[in-house]
Amino acid sequence: MPSAAERTRTLVQSTCSAVLLIPGVEGHRPEQLSPEARTVGPDGEIFLLYSADAPPVRAATHAQDDELPVVLELTDVAPVSVPHRIRGRAWVSGWLTCLPGLAEPGRMMLRLEVGSADVDDLWGSGTVDPEDFSAASPDPTHPHETEVLQHLHAAHGDRLRELTALLGSHAAAIVPTRDVAPLALDRFGLRVRFSAGPEHCFDARFDFPRPVRDISGLRREMHRLFEAARA
Repeated sequence: MPSAAERTRTLVQSTCSAVLLIPGVEGHRPEQLSPEARTVGPDGEIFLLYSADAPPVRAATHAQDDELPVVLELTDVAPVSVPHRIRGRAWVSGWLTCLPGLAEPGRMMLRLEVGSADVDDLWGSGTVDPEDFSAASPDPTHPHETEVLQHLHAAHGDRLRELTALLGSHAAAIVPTRDVAPLALDRFGLRVRFSAGPEHCFDARFDFPRPVRDISGLRREMHRLFEAARA
């Protein structure tokens, strides 16, 4: 399974929603606290781009040489319609500073020095230290996950239902099959949610024989998975 550091790094470098939580800065709309862009630097620092008059920029500017403690909260939502659509959250705690001159006029780049991180997702919960976060790499399939899951959901519902054959002889007794949807994808495999309503869900995990490294490997392993279900 992916480590907590890898899962957190994947969320930070994904397009999932994010807001910056700053003590003493309340009453603002979520979009005012959401960065326009974010990326991870070579030393594990997180760069956040905001408009120059955004509340986080004003708070960091006011703090000047003082350390401004903040939490970057990330929320991961499944790209297809399923019950209980939130797949996970991560919280990256650290200290915020302004980096004048690195953004175009009207924008400000902020630097978040990571102190610690926590993740709570489909794999469980975990704590990540700054060194592990810096050393981790995002999941290589993540840039393709949304497209692949939406394609499976829209065009291959029958193939997804066939995966029930891989769950064992008594799967029909434990898996509600009114709705079947692809829930998550990573280099280790595919997760599918079987549902008969919000209160009756079952997730099944279908692991690849080996972790995939790129989109070509992903296509190959997905093909093998569906062929195994038909065998």
